Amino acid sequence: MRIKQFVNLEWKQFFRSANFGKSIAIKIFMGFMALYMIGAFLFVGIILYKALRKFFPEMDPIEVLNNYLIYWILIELVLRYFLQKLPVLNIKPLLTLTVSRHKITNYVLTKSALSFFNVMSLFWIIPFCITLLFNGYPVINVLPWFVSLICIVLIINFLNFLINKKNIYFYAILGVLTVAIGLEYYNVFEVSVVCGKAFNVLYNNPILTIVPMVILTLVYYLNYKNLRGLLFLDASLKQKTEEAKTQDLTWTNRFGDIAPFLQLDLKLIWRNKRPRMTVFLSILFLLYGLYFYTNDKMLEIPVILVFAGIFITGMFLSNFGQFIPCWDSSYYSMMMSQNIPLRKYLDSKAGLITFSVVVLFLLSIPYVYFGWEVLALNFACALYNIGINMPMVLLISSMNKKRIDLEKSPMMNTQGMSAAQWIIIFPFLGLPVVIYLIPYLLSNAIIATVVLGLVGVIGILFRNLLLNKITEIYRSKKYAMVAGFKEQN
Repeated sequence: MRIKQFVNLEWKQFFRSANFGKSIAIKIFMGFMALYMIGAFLFVGIILYKALRKFFPEMDPIEVLNNYLIYWILIELVLRYFLQKLPVLNIKPLLTLTVSRHKITNYVLTKSALSFFNVMSLFWIIPFCITLLFNGYPVINVLPWFVSLICIVLIINFLNFLINKKNIYFYAILGVLTVAIGLEYYNVFEVSVVCGKAFNVLYNNPILTIVPMVILTLVYYLNYKNLRGLLFLDASLKQKTEEAKTQDLTWTNRFGDIAPFLQLDLKLIWRNKRPRMTVFLSILFLLYGLYFYTNDKMLEIPVILVFAGIFITGMFLSNFGQFIPCWDSSYYSMMMSQNIPLRKYLDSKAGLITFSVVVLFLLSIPYVYFGWEVLALNFACALYNIGINMPMVLLISSMNKKRIDLEKSPMMNTQGMSAAQWIIIFPFLGLPVVIYLIPYLLSNAIIATVVLGLVGVIGILFRNLLLNKITEIYRSKKYAMVAGFKEQN
């Protein structure tokens, strides 16, 4: 089978997909985002030489860039872990034909080399190299250095596939990046200078371009070996044996009837990539407050502070809550066929979300450094998230009918996306701003903060009534959800 035939099969699979028509708007939106990113990288590549010349006038721009290439490599690896999807090809039908596993493996890996992330890097590398040539840099040095960067981009691409097999590699890279930035920031050890010397040697000695080529060949071979070993019809039937790992969740028994559901949710988060990354991102976005609170102009705009408080304390509420009950889509039909009280199911989700809001608020307490009014507003926003935003998210989530693959990254992943995810944005962020702004304009910031918090408390007092109404809505849509979750996205 030729490459042309592989491409033709994938082209037909793409356009004949059951979800092609449903997701066409999202695909168009992602296309515009891709064009925006390409334009941004192209702009960076064009101005990079002049920018380095301006900010580092005493150094050669190529040396400055070489110093920071190590950070580009590490950051690319971290970002690709979240963003880049592994190459996919429906190989089972091919395994029954006279198509060699060698051709299938090479096609999948070659396809990954044409990834958008690899192509996007070219939009800053090529303009920068052209600028170097126009400024008198020797072709004999620039061209091999360009080839070396392309090899590094492909090495990052194939390393990402190996990293995704074992999360420990990702955490190791993230740790190295954090330590390197810390050492550099506190002037303990200049990691960039040491690594820059290695890249300078690579630039000044064109023959050394063979080094990244050899590394690329090795990484490609490791991926080839791993992938080819999986190309068997019975590969999915092979029992995977590994050390059993359990967590002690007996402490959840104190929550009564909702304890089994809480245990399921905690195990789901701990064992699966997408919900686990949701928790990680919720904690990471706590730092988002630094963007608002360190800017004096931002502190003077109350609407921005409300937005920050809702965002910081409700990040998990938004990311996790908007995909209820999609998280349980793989076994939702089984749950609904059992004698399981739907109200208890929703109570467990509400309890988990409430716990997350409390934890995120406690973690945001250090922001009191920027003023007690910041802490008070964050507390009011936390109450509002628990009392109003939480039941509202559960209500809008009753519109969800799309299945989710728990092992896929949440970044740039539109699986499970529907109209509900767009509808929820406006009341989630807009309504608290309006509630705060009215008393703020009529009185002052203290009264506005108290009003926002009281609205949240009222929601908490009527929690049982709200959840009863939401339960009835979920019950009325039970069969539509079950049918929707059975469809493969």
